[in-house]
Amino acid sequence: MTFRGGGGPRGGGGAGLSDARASIESALRDRRLLRRIAGLFRPYRRELLVIAVLIVVTSVLGVVGPLLIKVVFDRALFVKGGPKLGLLYELLALMVAAPVVSALVGIWQSYLTSAVGQRVLRDLRTRLYTHLQTLSLRFFTATRTGDIQSRLANDVGGLQSVITDTASTILSNTVTLISTVIALLVLSWQLAVLSLALTPMFVWLTGRVGRIRRRLSGETQGALSDMTALTEETLSVSGALLSKLFSGQQGSAVRYARENERLATLSIRQQLVSRAFFAVVSTFFSITPVLVYLVAGLELSHGSHGLTAGTIIAVTTLQSRLFQPIAQTLTTATEVSGSVALFNRVFDYLDLKADVTDRPGARPLAVGDVRGEVALHDVWFTYEPDRADDPAVTWALRGVDLTVQPGRLAAIVGASGAGKTTISYLVPRLYDPTRGTVSLDGTGLRDLTLDSIAVAIGMVTQETYLFHATIRDNIAFARPEATQDQVEAAARAANIHDRIMEFETGYETVVGERGYRLSGGEKQRIAIARVLLKDPRILILDEATSALDTVSERLVQAALVPLMAGRTTIAIAHRLSTIRAADVIFAMDHGKIVESGTHSELLTIDGIYARLYNEQFSDGIVEAKCADGVRLSDGHVITREPAR
Repeated sequence: MTFRGGGGPRGGGGAGLSDARASIESALRDRRLLRRIAGLFRPYRRELLVIAVLIVVTSVLGVVGPLLIKVVFDRALFVKGGPKLGLLYELLALMVAAPVVSALVGIWQSYLTSAVGQRVLRDLRTRLYTHLQTLSLRFFTATRTGDIQSRLANDVGGLQSVITDTASTILSNTVTLISTVIALLVLSWQLAVLSLALTPMFVWLTGRVGRIRRRLSGETQGALSDMTALTEETLSVSGALLSKLFSGQQGSAVRYARENERLATLSIRQQLVSRAFFAVVSTFFSITPVLVYLVAGLELSHGSHGLTAGTIIAVTTLQSRLFQPIAQTLTTATEVSGSVALFNRVFDYLDLKADVTDRPGARPLAVGDVRGEVALHDVWFTYEPDRADDPAVTWALRGVDLTVQPGRLAAIVGASGAGKTTISYLVPRLYDPTRGTVSLDGTGLRDLTLDSIAVAIGMVTQETYLFHATIRDNIAFARPEATQDQVEAAARAANIHDRIMEFETGYETVVGERGYRLSGGEKQRIAIARVLLKDPRILILDEATSALDTVSERLVQAALVPLMAGRTTIAIAHRLSTIRAADVIFAMDHGKIVESGTHSELLTIDGIYARLYNEQFSDGIVEAKCADGVRLSDGHVITREPAR
């Protein structure tokens, strides 16, 4: 038989196959996810075993009460000749002892359960934070800080109840259900079957509601992440300043209100789904005892003598123990379904592969033996590595070759976007080149460990970042074990000690978020002190003075003199003084090194450097060689100490 057109049966069959495949893939993903979640608990196997034993004990003790009720009614109270008080006292004592012992064991179980759950959360947070620290700069430039914070705080925090209670709840409910069903069958198999008749409907309802809650949970966490990112961006010092300068407060408030409304709507829908679900469940649970009484009445009316008052009361009492674990199991299943989105968001970050890592066999640098020769060999680089083979990709660097001899000052100049800062990222291996090699003392950076590279290289950037901490803590970030004398020595060398001592609390002065209590020049000198304390063999200055006024620039320039002394220094420079003092200048244009030489040699060539010099650096200041270095006509001397 031939189907023409292919739209009917063939299309339906294809859709059915596609749906089946999607269902199988979804099941496999969920199974892998459950294995990963179970792996979080693996370090606490012993504690989990103790919890399991305690759960079994409390669950079995819970069945004792209803069974004792039957005995009390049928053998101690309603018997010929009147109540048997002696037996009654013994049974009542057991009925009191069982819940007391169960409560004490339950407290111990709750403590262990909470302790294990919190430690799993602690491990997950630490693992996530530590993993994020290993990711390259590329990840952080492409990801909002608020989204990262949301995953650490909101997503992991949202898993607390699931991780803390799920395993113990499932086990407890399972044992309770098994023991209760056995007790019901012992009492009356007919009433047991009746009590369990609605279970399939509950299971179906759980699956349906779980899928809805999973979708809503993912959307809710996404909305919460967006709100966190918006808050972090607009309520930081920089964001608040920008809003005030551009009258953007109203716009920010409108955006926040819109995101807040979206979050509230999703939360309401989540609650509505949960409440509707539990309302239906509660209704069924309330109806079932009525059915027991009805069936019992019909049985007794037909002369059945198998049912006694004690049996009926025991069955209805056990029903609450049957219904409660079913309800809790359904709740737990629903919460687990809703938390799948949270686990996926956390594991999405944990699954990110760091693109700058130590390769097998990478060796550490012996810092004392570092000469400081830096070289780039035919380096190509794009910020879109996945598109490196695309002819339309934008290259930040194109076949760059340059060498900086040990102890020399090399300046890199060029128009904005020429690739200068990209080189400053490749030398400390914040990124790896797409093609080519960056080497230190003749060894490719990929063959050296990242930690030892970080020790050997220091960097002062144009935008200085300071933590919301004391001045001492910010300087000592380079060497947390440094003594106060070492910190002060670095500050003196950076020409900032006297200014620090003018503050009322000196080195214990809190600088504020991003150092907003300090001026630009003060922040830069603290950053220089931080690098001086680190004492790297290679120094990178990425336009360290371009955003400063003349007075601040001279103070920073004076602080840079001891910092550059004897070190290999690569300066991404806009200012005349730094460039003129350089041993070699590399001029860049559109990602290429187009000229190299000294200041006077490049002026003689009359090429791109000369043009940049005439356009940007010709400020009327005349330089002349002197014994100390380069003397400017304004009296400022740029010194260069011999290489060590």
